[in-house]
Amino acid sequence: MVRNLQFAPMSLSTISALSPLDGRYAAKLAPLRPLMSEHGFMHRRVQVEIAWFIALSDAGFAEFNPLTPGARTYLLGLVKNFSEADALAIKDIEKTTNHDVKAVEYWIKSKFEARPELLAAAEFVHFACTSEDINNTSHALQLKAARETVLLPALDAILAKLREMAQAFADVPMLSRTHGQTASPTTVGKEVANVFRRLEKARAQIAQVELLAKMNGAVGNYNAHLSAWPEFDWEAFSRRVIETPEPLGLGVTFQPYSIQIEPHDYMAELFDAVARANTILVDWSRDVWGYISLGYFKQRLKAGEIGSSTMPHKVNPIDFENAEGNLGLANALLRHLSEKLPVSRWQRDLTDSTVLRNMGVALGYASLAYQSLLTGMNKLELNREALDADLDSSWEVLAEPIQTVMRRFGVQGAYEKLKEVTRGKTVEAADLHGLIQSLEIPQAEKDRLLAMTPGSYIGKAVELARRV
Repeated sequence: MVRNLQFAPMSLSTISALSPLDGRYAAKLAPLRPLMSEHGFMHRRVQVEIAWFIALSDAGFAEFNPLTPGARTYLLGLVKNFSEADALAIKDIEKTTNHDVKAVEYWIKSKFEARPELLAAAEFVHFACTSEDINNTSHALQLKAARETVLLPALDAILAKLREMAQAFADVPMLSRTHGQTASPTTVGKEVANVFRRLEKARAQIAQVELLAKMNGAVGNYNAHLSAWPEFDWEAFSRRVIETPEPLGLGVTFQPYSIQIEPHDYMAELFDAVARANTILVDWSRDVWGYISLGYFKQRLKAGEIGSSTMPHKVNPIDFENAEGNLGLANALLRHLSEKLPVSRWQRDLTDSTVLRNMGVALGYASLAYQSLLTGMNKLELNREALDADLDSSWEVLAEPIQTVMRRFGVQGAYEKLKEVTRGKTVEAADLHGLIQSLEIPQAEKDRLLAMTPGSYIGKAVELARRV
């Protein structure tokens, strides 16, 4: 029999939060929370409404004279000084309106009391706007702030560390492993440089995505606007408000065509770009995890930390594991956002609304992962002994240069001769040297091959690593 369980109500705190982003990891996401939370969304809605209102006052309408400098300063102050108390006041209004954007409009109008100039123009707040005119522009502003102040700086910090490692370890030989098997040597720095270049490009793609916004009414045709002033160029006006830099405008890119909602294609482009960067970092996290397992890297110890509850010797690569896990969570959400948001039934449905409220969750997991990854990278110490030992026990990798030189000089069956000597066998230097001595090639070439070691057979890896 199932019994009804009674639970005492819990106060909301980091220990009772349902999401670990607002619980266990709350402190690490403090910079993102004011931007992507509901508070951040309300803040941007107020910003958009105020920018539209001020612009209307400057449009030349006889019914709405230009605002005085004092009124402008006051209105911009509502945006600049928007507080948690203000957000809660809007939520309280929403209890009556049951409409979040209307609650913002009413809150702004409430701030006009005792200011006759603003009170007389109160009906121009939210004038000719549909809710989505306010919401889509607010979303663009949220993403703009999150990209500029959280995402790109975090990726830049990782890129700086990757560049530092590529330079520092440019000439440190390392055994490659293709298909998990020993392969032609590289250098540690060159492998880091590979990741740097990939992430650098992905970062640029994130930065280059244009953030779009529209303010064109209920179905994108300026119907209400033109009903009030038929001769006014509302499209040019809307573009001006959207593209004028903050604080008087919004500083994003004008979207000329839309249904009731901005199509969200740019969001899909942005989220796909972030997911692509995250995938590169998943690859890097797993590789570093493997290098730690091989002993190529050690991790600096932190006093008091415990790696295992039963095995005192362990120093687990938890930062890279946490990064990988949170990157996966971020990408799962980002990919859903990019697939779902551009799809809307006819002129709009509401499925985008609840999904968009999870943008901050997706970016939160990404931000958390970047922090974990950078923390882990800053703990790494190169273990030259392990790297050298691996190379010294892998002379079979020199089968490639030997057979390539043999081919140069027309030695028949070069590949097959080396395969016979090396494939599936433990190869010693003497085995290869004996073969080299027997070859009918110039002595200078023999001497060059005899001098070669697994650690010196690194091609132009050093140059490639230092180039970044």
